[in-house]
Amino acid sequence: MAEAFAPRRSLLRRILTNPAGAIGFGLLSCIVVLALAAPWLYPDGPFEMVGMPFSPPLGEQILGTDMLGRDIAAGIAYGARISLIVGGVATLFIVVLGTLVGGLAGYYGGWIDSAVMRATEFFQTIPTFIGAIVIVAILGATLPNVIGAIAIVSWAPLARLVRAEVISVKSRDFISASIAIGVGDLRIILVHILPNVLSTIVVAGSLMVATAILFEAGLSFLGLGDPNIMTWGFMIGAGRAAIRTAWWMVTLPGLAVLVTVLAINLVGDALNEALNPRLDR
Repeated sequence: MAEAFAPRRSLLRRILTNPAGAIGFGLLSCIVVLALAAPWLYPDGPFEMVGMPFSPPLGEQILGTDMLGRDIAAGIAYGARISLIVGGVATLFIVVLGTLVGGLAGYYGGWIDSAVMRATEFFQTIPTFIGAIVIVAILGATLPNVIGAIAIVSWAPLARLVRAEVISVKSRDFISASIAIGVGDLRIILVHILPNVLSTIVVAGSLMVATAILFEAGLSFLGLGDPNIMTWGFMIGAGRAAIRTAWWMVTLPGLAVLVTVLAINLVGDALNEALNPRLDR
């Protein structure tokens, strides 16, 4: 049992010994704790009016209130939950779809590869954020639709990356030897190819979490997020009209987005260095 967890401990140690990785991991841990503790810190929820409108920070509410007297701190805490959920779930769909499509195209080649590449090229010609806007506008502004829209417009680059990695691994001698002795395709893909491309998938997926969070914030800012859910983008969009008189309504949720995306990118870069031996120093 101890041996099974040793690689995980080693990977975590390598991330934490990287200064940028340690900073990103610490920031991300604080954001996760804040998201988990939101119902206990603010049991009334983020839409409850708790004070006078436009109360500045460091008053009765530590981060102030908005134009309706809602607590900015409560909104940031609950917004963290939504951002992490959207980033995690959307990335999961992207990774599963991109790995499946790219893996099959890279391994089998031929007409399957040609069909998949034409499909990925089609999706890559569509501006991703505009495509997400169109999908949400058609299907409706709900959280599942937002997650689905982000996944639909974002899977193609990962599929091309996985395809290239699979083609590279497939050309190696141990794969040719496995085919020669009659090992089945499914076993070759799962046992021999997937472990060799897994580090690339993990690193790319970690960075896609940040992209998904930015997508969700942008959609909510434009009024295309779920109106029944408090998100950072919604808070920024609602406060932009009062930015000159109540700067905290826009600045503080914006800083939350900035810190979260920065933390995820720092962890992703450290993870890349930890998993890629060519970058070891």
